[in-house]
Amino acid sequence: MLVHNYTPFPSVEPMTISNDNLNQGRQALVQMAWRDACVRLSAASHEFPLEPEDLERLAMAAYLTGRDAESSDAWEHAHQAFLRRGELARAARCAFWLALGLLMRGEMGRGSGWLARVQRLVDDSQQDCVEHGYLLIPAALRSLDEDDAAGAYETFGRASEIGERFGDPDLAALSRLGQGRSQIRLGKRDNGLTLLDEAMVAVTTGELSPITSGIIYCAVILACQEVFDLRRAQEWTAALSRWCESQPDLVPFRGQCLVHRSELMLLRGAWSDAMDEAIRACERLSEPPNQPAVGMAYYQIAELHRLRGEFGEAEEAYRRANQWGRTPQPGMALLRLANGRAEAAKTSVSRALDESQDSVTRAKLLAARVEIELAVGDIEGARAAAGMLSEVAAALDAPTLHAMSPHAMGAVLLADGDTRAALAALRLAWTAWQEIDVPYEAARVRILIGLACQRLGDMDSADMELDAARGVFRRLGAAPDLARVEALSRKPATPATKETGGLTVREMDVLRLIVAGKSNWEIASALVISEHTVARHVQNIFAKIGVGSRTAAVAFAFEHRLL
Repeated sequence: MLVHNYTPFPSVEPMTISNDNLNQGRQALVQMAWRDACVRLSAASHEFPLEPEDLERLAMAAYLTGRDAESSDAWEHAHQAFLRRGELARAARCAFWLALGLLMRGEMGRGSGWLARVQRLVDDSQQDCVEHGYLLIPAALRSLDEDDAAGAYETFGRASEIGERFGDPDLAALSRLGQGRSQIRLGKRDNGLTLLDEAMVAVTTGELSPITSGIIYCAVILACQEVFDLRRAQEWTAALSRWCESQPDLVPFRGQCLVHRSELMLLRGAWSDAMDEAIRACERLSEPPNQPAVGMAYYQIAELHRLRGEFGEAEEAYRRANQWGRTPQPGMALLRLANGRAEAAKTSVSRALDESQDSVTRAKLLAARVEIELAVGDIEGARAAAGMLSEVAAALDAPTLHAMSPHAMGAVLLADGDTRAALAALRLAWTAWQEIDVPYEAARVRILIGLACQRLGDMDSADMELDAARGVFRRLGAAPDLARVEALSRKPATPATKETGGLTVREMDVLRLIVAGKSNWEIASALVISEHTVARHVQNIFAKIGVGSRTAAVAFAFEHRLL
């Protein structure tokens, strides 16, 4: 008999087999102790053949702890076991999750083959089952890839109806996610984001299986980046991190998802954590080989090296990104600019713009082009690029673009001598960067504000703006920008130990929360990092300022006016 409302998190049946590993593995799964469940169930599978329900449990536990190969093997064995029972729908469901895992890891041939098997099994069963809805998901995704957003929306809608009819929350949420992405592609941004928010609510309230939760989070973060909604991406990242805290064994963030998290960390000024996530993404994406998202990870590593002034390492990472199929622009062009090769930078970014299609890529390239055109003295070229960036910002109406656009236009106006108009645009940009918590870009704007104040004869204000920028660049480790500020400033540089105790911007964030009386767990939740990372930052803070306790660190912070 088919079980129509079956979900990929089967309940635990009464303990009918006297086996410690099996029983303990089942209980560990109920308690969301994923690693222990995986170890116990795997051990039981070597002692005697597991029932298909227990093979499903093993497949899930292995997937959730990052053991992808073991998970695929267990899904395949569960599929075969259900076939032997004659339960075609449950066999098809196992094959679906196996196929999805393979496709997500870039194994397109095997994944497509298993999806074809799912289709055949569902057709052969001649039953009205929820698996029909699951099969609509990859079909709708293909429509999205082929730029048929309207067709994708309709297909996702049919899947949603099946999910609701069979009471399957995972299918309903995946369908809602797809409808949201389709609406965004159709230009209905607000409707699309509302649907994505609804899908994420189902994640954070624990209504969905952990596998589905991870898939939805990664897709939502990607969609937020497509519309430059950094604030929403940060909000949902923090919410999911809190959800994950109760499941310490969980590995919900896969390779490409780690890259997106790294990008958010870079923007928020957590450069050390961003590098850790990008490196972890490279490791996660190395098996199986030839996953295109590896190029995204190397590009992120290159960006961090470039911002720190580690130009040789940045060059190598950009080249590796290119080898993996990720166009290394605009980062490579900005690297050429930093190395004094402005004309080469202009040529590269112009070519990349000619080839770009999506708004996200074009906006980043246009912002870089403004900077490069100004460096070569082409104010009109910079003005044209800033104008195109303004058009993108108006079309997408996203907070990040509302910071990028006046930033670029303010730089053009300043170069053109319209200082008062430049100052108005730059203050608008600074406020926008501050509101979405992007310290590096906010500090870059303050340099331009300082220059504008100098031109207007307000030297005290100029010094304060440059001092503020200097402090941010020092904490971030942005060596090239720090050198620029020092060259522009009338005041001599102050030693790092006098201003911040030599602490990085992330360590300052942690210290600020220590002063507020927060525990390591609360700090980890607020900053969207692990408790292990918080503990490492706390030890680094103690070592740098020469204290041995949180109380002493608080006293030091107040005594030296670090905050």
